[in-house]
Amino acid sequence: MTMRATENADVLSLVGDPFERGQAQISAGADLWPEVRQITRDRLAAAREAGLLGDTARAYLDQQKVFARAECPDDMAELSGIAAGFDLPEDSLFQHLHLGTLRDLAQAQGGASDGCSAWAVADGPDGPLTVKNRDFSGGHAGIQRVFRHDGPDLKHGPMLCLGSLGSPGAYSSGLNAAGLAVVDTQVGVRRHAVGWLRYFLMTRLLAETASVAEAVAMIRRSAHAGGGTLVLADAAGEVAAVELGAAGVAVETAPVVCRTNHFTTTALAPQTLVDTRSRIEDSSHSRRAFLDRVLPGRDWGVGDAAGLMAQHRDGDDPLLAPVCQHGTAAGGTRTLSSVAYCCRTRVMYVCLDNPCSGEWQSIALTS
Repeated sequence: MTMRATENADVLSLVGDPFERGQAQISAGADLWPEVRQITRDRLAAAREAGLLGDTARAYLDQQKVFARAECPDDMAELSGIAAGFDLPEDSLFQHLHLGTLRDLAQAQGGASDGCSAWAVADGPDGPLTVKNRDFSGGHAGIQRVFRHDGPDLKHGPMLCLGSLGSPGAYSSGLNAAGLAVVDTQVGVRRHAVGWLRYFLMTRLLAETASVAEAVAMIRRSAHAGGGTLVLADAAGEVAAVELGAAGVAVETAPVVCRTNHFTTTALAPQTLVDTRSRIEDSSHSRRAFLDRVLPGRDWGVGDAAGLMAQHRDGDDPLLAPVCQHGTAAGGTRTLSSVAYCCRTRVMYVCLDNPCSGEWQSIALTS
């Protein structure tokens, strides 16, 4: 891979309390404001057309909003700041964050959904690593950014997050100054409840916890909306994968963990909601089998991790899975970015494109 060290020019600095950091997203440039608004409106319009915003959905969202205002005040404040900055209704942004959940509630088929392949290792040439390909079939390629958050609510200092303009905090992944890294994958599930939305949860974990053990303890004592997985590692080499069920969570701790877009633990695997028309879910099992086969028994450094995440299914080789995706099928997902967090050194290695061809940047959290 080609690599360049990067200073603040490629990082959007957000400083202040959560509302101020949300509002500061507009500093990315006025030329992007219409795109952020249009993507949000288009995805909500598609959801309405698909019947995802009916009476049942609205009743659920009302309950979620009551929960979030009571349990997630900082995250809701950040969302309010984003709404104010981009001149979007806060309700629209709240609905937008829940689109995956609403699709599950309606058991809709064939919609755009977040994919992703994620893994973590306890040690290697570059120390503990947390790695993710961000796969998405929406229009977020032009508005994804690296954000540096700094504010009084961040108990362990600043954090780096990879996400999208118009979305809060660790919308895809992040690393805090204590060396805790968190990435996620989307999993459609048969049941949702009122509780922490995964995107809010990831930000709070980075804001309030310094280790995998602390993060897992917070996850266990919290109520969850359900759906998705988290993969975590910290500077001390603790590693975990967490499947987020509506009725409880399943935690795996091991030197190497990985997740794609289905639950695999005995407790939660039956909760996976299969979308037979989704290319993301169609490839989830092959990507997981590929990672299970290649990850163990090897010392993974950043360069090797980047090479792994650039793998395609080329030709007829049944052992290669489409980890790096190009969206060639109609409505297919593509890999928008790839990231590897070095927990010990607090450095983020990121490619804001397909990892097979894009340029990689190294971004240090602190000078």
